[in-house]
Amino acid sequence: MPSFGALSVLPPVLAIVAAIASRRAIPGLFVGIWTGAIIFTGSHGLGQTFEWIVVSIATEFHVSILVFIFLLGGGVGLLWVLGGSYALTRWASSRLENRRQAGVATWLLGVLVFFNDYANTAIVGTAMQDVTDSADISREKLSYVVDSTAAPVSTFLISDWIAFQLSMIQQGYEAAGIAGSAPSTFVVFLGSIPYNFYCLLAIAMVGIVVLTGRDYGEMLTAERRASSTGKVLRDGAQPLQSVEADLGEPRTDKPMLRVFVVPIVMLVAITLLGAYWTGRAGGDIIGILGEANWALSLVWGGAGMVGVAGYFGIRHRILTFGETVSTFVDGTKVMMTAATILALAWSLGTVTTELGTGEYVTSIAQGFVSPELLFVIVLIASAFIAFTTGTSWGTMAIVTPIAIPLAVNVAGTGALSPVVGAIFSGAIFGDHCSPISDTTVLSATFSGADLIDHVRTQIYYAVTVVVVAIALFLIYGYLAITPFVLAPLGAVVLIGLVYGLSALDEGNRTGPSQPSDAD
Repeated sequence: MPSFGALSVLPPVLAIVAAIASRRAIPGLFVGIWTGAIIFTGSHGLGQTFEWIVVSIATEFHVSILVFIFLLGGGVGLLWVLGGSYALTRWASSRLENRRQAGVATWLLGVLVFFNDYANTAIVGTAMQDVTDSADISREKLSYVVDSTAAPVSTFLISDWIAFQLSMIQQGYEAAGIAGSAPSTFVVFLGSIPYNFYCLLAIAMVGIVVLTGRDYGEMLTAERRASSTGKVLRDGAQPLQSVEADLGEPRTDKPMLRVFVVPIVMLVAITLLGAYWTGRAGGDIIGILGEANWALSLVWGGAGMVGVAGYFGIRHRILTFGETVSTFVDGTKVMMTAATILALAWSLGTVTTELGTGEYVTSIAQGFVSPELLFVIVLIASAFIAFTTGTSWGTMAIVTPIAIPLAVNVAGTGALSPVVGAIFSGAIFGDHCSPISDTTVLSATFSGADLIDHVRTQIYYAVTVVVVAIALFLIYGYLAITPFVLAPLGAVVLIGLVYGLSALDEGNRTGPSQPSDAD
C-alpha cells in the first residue's frame, strides 16, 4: 500500500469541517470521500468515489445493519401509529413529575440496555422521545444521553463489544510477541475497566447533568429554549427522523402500553437468542460473544419487533392488514437519510483505510512517547483517529496492535491494562465528537434530533470528560495512584466542573433563567 503521509488526514478533516460548517452531513461526507479518491487515484476521483461507496456497503455486516435500520424504522412507525408511544408517554407522565425524573429515567434505561450500542440507541431514543418531549427536554439533550450511554456502557458489560475488544488485545499480544507469556486477554480486559476513564466518567457525567439540572455551552441554550418555549428542536433544525411529519397523528382511541413494551422486549429477546444461536459453537460465554453474528441477530430482532407490532394492530382492529403494510413502508422511509449518512460514513472509513490515515497518525504519536506520558499519548492518538475516521472499532483495530507492543517496550507488561483502557477511552471519545460516526448518526436519528446540533451540544460535555480523563492518566503516569481512587476522584471533579462551568456560562447565553426541576 502506498504511503500518502499527511495528505491521508485531509479527507476526514474536510468532511468534518464541511459537515459542521454547513450543518449538513451528507455533502460534507461526499466531499471527504471525493477528496480521498482524488488523492488516491490522482485523476479518477468521481469514479473511485462511487466505487468506494459500493464496496463499503457490499459487506454482510453493513447490509445487515442497513436492513436492521429499515426494520426499526418500520417498527417505530407501527408503534407510533398504533398509539404505543402515546400510551408510554401517558403512563410516564403520570409518574415522572419533572424534567429531572424524565432525564434520570432516560439515563437509567440507557445503562440497562447494554448488549449492543445500535440496539441501545434505537430502544432508548424511541422509548423516551415522547416522554422527554412532554417534559420539555430538548432533543439535543435526549440525543446526548442516548449517545453517552450506548458505547460507554456496551464496552464494559456482556456485549459484542467485549468479544471484539478481546480479539484486539490478542492481536496486540501477537504483534508484541508475548502471546504465550502475558496474562490472559480476559484478565487484561477486566483490568482495563478501571482505567477506561473516559467511558466511566462519560456515564457518570450524564447522571451528574440530569440530576443537577445544570448545563453549559450550546446545551444550555437548547435546554433554555425547550423549557421556556416548549420547542424541543431549534427553528430550522432538520431531525434525521420525524415520525410525526411522515406518519401523521397516532391512533389514540385504544392506547395500550403493551403495544409499545412487548415489541421492544421481543427485539431484545430475539437479538440475544440469535446471538446465542449463531455463537453457540464458541462454548463459554466469551466464546459465544466472539462467535455470535450480532448484525444478523439484530435483523432477526427487528423482524420480530415488526411482526409483534403488526399482530397487535390487526388483532385489536386498530389497523387493517393493508394499513399495517403501508405504515411499515412509511416508517422505513423515515430512515432513508440515516441510511445514506451511514453508507457515506462507512465509505469514508474505506478512504481512511486505503490512504493509511490511522497508521500515519499513530506513527506521529510514537515519536513523543515516554513511560509517564504513554497513556495520554495513546488516548490522544486514538481520539484523533476516531474523530477523523468516525469509527471506534476501526480505531481500536488500528491502534491496539501498535500500542500494546509500544507499551511493553516502554513500560513492561504491567502497562497492558492501563494502555488498553487508554485506547478504548480515546476511541470512544473521538467517536462521540465525530459527525461521521455511525453511533453518533443513530443517536441523533432515534432521538429525532438534528445531527449537527447533537454534535455541537454534546462536544462540550465530551471534551470536559476527556480533559479529566487525561488529567487522571497524567496522575497515574507520574504518581502510580490506583485507578480505584482516581476514577471516583474524577467523578468529584466533574461535579465541580459542571457547577462551575454552568455558573460561568449562565450570563453568557441568551434566554430566560433555567427553570427549577419542579416546573
